[in-house]
Amino acid sequence: MLDRLGPAAWAKVERETNTGPADLISLCVYDDSKTIALISASATHLGLPVEEALRVFGRYWVRFAELSSFGPIMDFTGQDLVTFINNLDRMHRSVVLAMPDARVPSFTLMEETRKRLLVRYRSDRTGLETFVIGLLEGLMDRLNETGSVEVAGRAGNTIDFAIHLDRD
Repeated sequence: MLDRLGPAAWAKVERETNTGPADLISLCVYDDSKTIALISASATHLGLPVEEALRVFGRYWVRFAELSSFGPIMDFTGQDLVTFINNLDRMHRSVVLAMPDARVPSFTLMEETRKRLLVRYRSDRTGLETFVIGLLEGLMDRLNETGSVEVAGRAGNTIDFAIHLDRD
């Protein structure tokens, strides 16, 4: 969010949330409440609803991750959307090796047609569905796909996401 807010506004967000650079060092796990507080404060400064800020942050996170130490892992995960989604759980197992305290979700490709994918997301972490929509949009950007993502269903800690692809 720093690149969207600028250094002065980001410094305000850090003060408001009692967060500093040491709290956000890569490969450190921190509580979801810290993430939500940062996104909420950033949303206020950006003039966005929190849900939109979560989506924007999810989309941004894919770009951030590919430019970080996670980039090589992402490269091996897949060069097309179906392969990438099918390998997400394998990628997450690699992340857990580096970050044993990470609470990673599970993704399963449930249905696939040329124009639509149905992805099942399972996580014990709640309130992040809009962030996941942003992540899936970010993956589409990364893999040169266009389309939209929406929640198609939910039950307990499971959410189904429909990815509608703009393909001929």
